Amino acid sequence: MLCQFCKKAAAKVHYTQIVANEVKKVDLCEACAKEKGADDPTVYSIADVLLGLGASQKMEEATASTGNTVTCPGCGFTQADFKKTGRLGCSRCYEVFADGLEQLLKGMHRGIQHKGKFPPAVQRTVDSQNLLQRLESELQSAVAKEDFELAATIRDQIKEARKATAGPETSTP
Repeated sequence: MLCQFCKKAAAKVHYTQIVANEVKKVDLCEACAKEKGADDPTVYSIADVLLGLGASQKMEEATASTGNTVTCPGCGFTQADFKKTGRLGCSRCYEVFADGLEQLLKGMHRGIQHKGKFPPAVQRTVDSQNLLQRLESELQSAVAKEDFELAATIRDQIKEARKATAGPETSTP
């Protein structure tokens, strides 16, 4: 594929933009990309591309109020480095740049604390165990209150939950 500008060299820089369901593509050779400023991190940052336009500026604004440039003592990373690369230098950067990162992460994710995921089968097992624990606690409470009708109902629910957890029984010849 040839560069769309010089039409001589092979295109090595490719941009794709989708606006209102319309795809626009630009293919540039390295020389034309450099000439157009497409390889200059000051024009835009990878952080802005990956995290949304203005994301790295939010991080800068959060610490600009203090009036000094924050540098990570662990790796020497600055906010300018983050803006250029879209990455932090080390695990200490998360603490050093915490003010700006918190807002940034809230915008990217549903929260700022990682909760992880389980495979569906494991999640069902965990949910079943939690249900059984809750029902057994309710059963003990009902027995302690001498509410035997409620205790019998809960006992039946525990039996049903255990059957559902065990799955279909295999028959042996």
